[in-house]
Amino acid sequence: MSRFDQLEAMTASVIDCVFHIHRDIGPGLLESAYEALMDAALTQVGHIVKRQVPISMNYRGVVVDNAFKIDLLVDECLIVELKSIERLAPVHGKQLLTYLRLSKMPLGLLMNFGQSTFKDGLKRVANEYYSERFKL
Repeated sequence: MSRFDQLEAMTASVIDCVFHIHRDIGPGLLESAYEALMDAALTQVGHIVKRQVPISMNYRGVVVDNAFKIDLLVDECLIVELKSIERLAPVHGKQLLTYLRLSKMPLGLLMNFGQSTFKDGLKRVANEYYSERFKL
């Protein structure tokens, strides 16, 4: 199985877990509650999950410790950014893309548990530069 196929299978597994949590629990909880539920569900199906992973950045020699925190890092290659708000704004997708670029990760999922339907709260964000460069 290629790296691309592995990433796609992992992403499908994550989306399936989120779908079930959204369907069973629904909107209204804090992000931290959904984060804990996601961690447990993903770990149960065999993923390695890290929560609130601090990422530092270096820009022209200036190091910024803890420039951002990844809500969930799945299997060391998929960033999951969680929200629990009424509606996603364009800035949320841009935020995730910046996280992907700074951490050199190929793919991220933006998941908003605050929206009434699962489909409306899910956005897939690809780091095209990383994907092309590493032939994913």
